[in-house]
Amino acid sequence: MLLNYIVWNVSPDIFALPADIPLIGGFTLRWYGVLFATGFVLGYLILQKIFKNEGIDQKLTDDLFTYMFIFTILGARLGHVLFYEPHYYFTHPLQILEIWNGGLASHGAAIGILLGLYLFAKRHKKKYIWVLDRIAIVVPLAGFFIRMGNLMNSEIFGYTTHMPWGFIFVRSEDPALAIGPHHPTQIYEGLSYLLIFVFILWYYQKHKTGLKPGKLFGFFMLFIFLARFLIEFLKEPQEAWEKHLWLDMGQILSIPMIILGIGVLIWSAKQQGENFVKKG
Repeated sequence: MLLNYIVWNVSPDIFALPADIPLIGGFTLRWYGVLFATGFVLGYLILQKIFKNEGIDQKLTDDLFTYMFIFTILGARLGHVLFYEPHYYFTHPLQILEIWNGGLASHGAAIGILLGLYLFAKRHKKKYIWVLDRIAIVVPLAGFFIRMGNLMNSEIFGYTTHMPWGFIFVRSEDPALAIGPHHPTQIYEGLSYLLIFVFILWYYQKHKTGLKPGKLFGFFMLFIFLARFLIEFLKEPQEAWEKHLWLDMGQILSIPMIILGIGVLIWSAKQQGENFVKKG
């Protein structure tokens, strides 16, 4: 007999040290942080191998991921502040720095990454679109791990459902939302990102001897934000004021990203293919 729902009562903490331990007392290691870091580390290793195969200086990988890490965090945090809770944070500005209390927006992260990569490309005299194409390969993988972190936090889930895979999020911060099984949209979104990662990596491997600039980045922007736009129809609004909108903030912010992806793919189709196999 199949279950009618899944009771999700997993602690977001891997372990917490007692508060009375000198210096490190009260330290808590959370699943979200570990999964977030895992996504970055795996992305780094994959991109390192790609750069090696293309004959690119390995030091560039370190510098690139330094830019990525800094601007991802800055963009994600400021995106949450500006897009979702500006009134609260403008009246409590010091809490903007309290990233450990949660509040990161993927659309803000995307904008932060685009800015960070522009500065990286300018510093190292690389074509901006070349950098974007390489990062487009690994970012969906990081997105998968981040959504699994949201699952471990029992956050960002969907409306109630009668599907047998519905989750009851016992540890939800909102007791009203903990009642009844909900769509595990973290899993829907995470698996979508994982499939996009596999597709873009496969496409790069298959076409790297004649890859047109912008192709991978266009795929990334179109598929990632189209998936986000569609899955948002199943999600509980992150903020109460979104309930009165035809589309929630995640969907509104996804629309220009989707348009950008389509535009880049159209532009890419008119470009000449390039060879990214290491010579010699």
